[in-house]
Order: sequence, then structure tokens, then C-alpha cells
Amino acid sequence: MARGVSYVSAAQLVPMLRDSRIAVVDVRDEERMYDAHIAGSHHFASDSFAERLAGPAQATTDKETLVFHCALSKVRGPSCAQMYLDYLSEAKEDSGIKNIMVLERGFNGWELSGRPVCRCKDAPCKRVCS
Repeated sequence: MARGVSYVSAAQLVPMLRDSRIAVVDVRDEERMYDAHIAGSHHFASDSFAERLAGPAQATTDKETLVFHCALSKVRGPSCAQMYLDYLSEAKEDSGIKNIMVLERGFNGWELSGRPVCRCKDAPCKRVCS
């Protein structure tokens, strides 16, 4: 089980996304609908995250690492990552999650650094990051 929340840079995340055991969790609210997102990411809006903690658990049952982000990963991304870590710590079953991470500089930093983005409206996004 994950013991804490750590940070990952965009450069470090790109090769990690080739591993099917990694999931990206986008906790931006409405802006995700209007902006792009990281291909393959799951969306769980931060404004209702606390009430829907079982959602990420069900959507990521086969994952070992979850990478949370919001626009800047200064408040919403880190707080949802910590909330999820607390949820897992209190759960009676082992989820298989070994790492909970936050994307440094969030989606804005990801996009500004020229990393690939997806503009589909699927939730969850079914595309693969290239």
C-alpha cells in the first residue's frame, strides 16, 4: 500500500505512461470539459471528490500507481491525492495501489512543456498517450 504522496515531473511521467499499471487522475472541475487533458486520464472533479472516493477505487482496480493533477497541482491535485491515500489507509482491503503521486506544475505545466494532450470528450479518455 502507498505510504505517502510524492511528486513526479512531466518528463518523468511520459515514459511511465507506457505502463498499463499507471493511471492519471484529473481532478480539475469544469475546465476539463473546455480544455484538453492527458490522454487516457480518468476524471473525478475535486468539488465532489470526497463524496465519490469509491469511484477512483473502482476505475483503477488494476493499477499500482495513481498520478493526480489539477491545473497547477498546488491545491486540488495534492489535496485529492492525500484524501485518496487516507481513504486507502482506512479501507479494510488492500487495493494494490503502491504509489500515489502528484504531477508537478499540473496540467498547465504539462501542456506548456509541449507534452501530448487529448481533446476528446470521453470520460474516461480511452486514448493512449503518445
